[in-house]
Amino acid sequence: MALLWVVLGFFLFGSSFGCGVPAIDPVLSSLSRIVNGEDAVPGSWPWQVSLQTSSGFHFCGGSLINEDWVVTAAHWTTFTSQPQDSGSGPPPSQYRQRNRGPGRTGVPRAPAVPQVFEHPQWDLRAVRNDVALLKLAAPARLSAAVAPVCLPSADASFPAGSLCTVTGWGKTRYNTFDTPDKLQQATLPILSNADCQEFWGSKITDVMICAGASGISSCMGDSGGPLVCQKNGAWTLAGIVSWGSSRCSPFLPGVYARVTKFIPWILEVLEAN
Repeated sequence: MALLWVVLGFFLFGSSFGCGVPAIDPVLSSLSRIVNGEDAVPGSWPWQVSLQTSSGFHFCGGSLINEDWVVTAAHWTTFTSQPQDSGSGPPPSQYRQRNRGPGRTGVPRAPAVPQVFEHPQWDLRAVRNDVALLKLAAPARLSAAVAPVCLPSADASFPAGSLCTVTGWGKTRYNTFDTPDKLQQATLPILSNADCQEFWGSKITDVMICAGASGISSCMGDSGGPLVCQKNGAWTLAGIVSWGSSRCSPFLPGVYARVTKFIPWILEVLEAN
C-alpha cells in the first residue's frame, strides 16, 4: 500500500484533556453542510484524523479514541493494500500532525502506524462491519487540540431525530478532485433504520446507523471519520462514515458503521494489543 500518514486535527497548546470535551468549543450552524459546508473552528474537533499518502493526499478520515489508537473505516484498507487478515497490517508507515495553517506544507513527522486491524467480518460487497483500528507505534501527544472522542457503551442509543455532527476533509462537491484544507462540519438528524430503508432498502442492517437526507451530505474523503452526538455533556462516537450516494446527494442519508455494535470487538483488540 502507499505510505500512510495519520494527521491529527490541529496542533496547539499543551495540556491533556479527557474524552469528548473539546477545550475549544465547536460553533455549529443549524443543519449546515459538508457539501458546500462550513469551516470548523480550528481545534474544536480534537479527535479528527486525516489519513494521507506520503505525498499529502487525503483519502480517509478517522477518530482518535485514546493516545495509542485510531478508529476508521475498513474499506480504505481494501483500496490501498492487499486484503489483510484481522490483526495483520500493511508495512510500517507513519502519521503526521496537521499544521495549524490553511495549507498542507511544513507538517512535522510523528509516530508510525505499524498495525491495522480490520473487523473480522468486514464484508466489502455488502459494505458491512466497515470498521478498522490503527495502532500507533508511539502515543499521540494529547493537548487542548489533540484529544480522544468518547466511545459509547454497547447498549447506548442514538434516537431518530437526534442532531449529531459529522466532520471531515472530504469533497465539498462530488464532481471535483479537490478536498478542502480546512476541516468541514455539518449537523445532521439521525434516522431510524426503518426510515433509512425507505431510501436504501435491505442494504441497511443493524450494524449501520443513518443520518442526513435533509439537504445535508458527507462526501468522498469523509469516509472513516466521526459522526458524534452529545451524551451527558461529552461528544460520543455514534458512527463511522461508511457509504452513501455516489453523487453525494444531500437528499439521501449517509450510512455509518454503528459504533455500539463494535464496542466488544474494539475493547477486545485494545486489550490484546
